[in-house]
Amino acid sequence: MTFIADENIDSIIVETLRSNGHEVRYIVELARGADDEQIFQAASRSNELLITADKDFGEIVFRQKRVTQGVLLIRLSGLSPRTKAETVLAVWLSLTNTKRSCGATLR
Repeated sequence: MTFIADENIDSIIVETLRSNGHEVRYIVELARGADDEQIFQAASRSNELLITADKDFGEIVFRQKRVTQGVLLIRLSGLSPRTKAETVLAVWLSLTNTKRSCGATLR
């Protein structure tokens, strides 16, 4: 799976996914300041799973009924960046090991 990580995602999450063999394009490195529509279109064009902390993508996907590979909404306030990264990786591995397809919000 290839990911595209919004700029509101901690860099350690991107680094952790990359160090575990996942391809991650990071908006901070590619197009800092890109708006939600640009990010959504980039993810859709490249068939990438979008990782974000921005609930506005729910509006784009669910209310506007726009098609995407998926959105992983990360809402892990109060945790250290390292713990967030470990949690995201553990949940992703769990989802892929069980071969489940679902929308996920990490809280």
